[in-house]
Amino acid sequence: MAIEEVREMALPATERSGSGGDAVLAAFLDLTVPEGYRAELIEGEIVVTPPPDGDHEDAVGELLWQIARKSAAELYGVGTKGLITPLGRFVPDASVAPRGFFRGLDSWADADGVVMTVEVTSSRPDKDRGPKRRGYAAAGIPFYLLVDRTEGTVTLYSEPDAEDYRQDVRVLFGKELDLPEPFAFALDTSLFA
Repeated sequence: MAIEEVREMALPATERSGSGGDAVLAAFLDLTVPEGYRAELIEGEIVVTPPPDGDHEDAVGELLWQIARKSAAELYGVGTKGLITPLGRFVPDASVAPRGFFRGLDSWADADGVVMTVEVTSSRPDKDRGPKRRGYAAAGIPFYLLVDRTEGTVTLYSEPDAEDYRQDVRVLFGKELDLPEPFAFALDTSLFA
């Protein structure tokens, strides 16, 4: 299915069964996007984003570099792993889990076992700040890290429940952000400025 065909569809449904979302989910799973683009199903809306810019990718790389080298536990991150959440199918900029966790998983996998998701704002920052944050919380992912390039902040969300995260700690770029266990290190945010 081409992007143009999807634009003409009404997209009122969510990933939940029984809500009329089967047709939207089928269209989403059949969607072909141009190379480098990313398609997500966010709260019943098919969202296609262009390839990120170099500063975006540098921020993701710097963050994953720190996690792999400084975390108390053996954690690593991967980019663009499709996660199934109660609010849709999301592709975080990075998903962090114990080493080897992603081996053998399908393109779309349950979020069980993912320790943290990461988003770096780009073309649709409101999706990262709201719907995706709520989706990661509803999936029970313990931590969500948002690098907000527009606001110049890094926010760590924690204590997920079915609707949202109950705790957040925000710092300006340049300030250290203490990451709790299993990370147990101070994240250097000056690299995002």
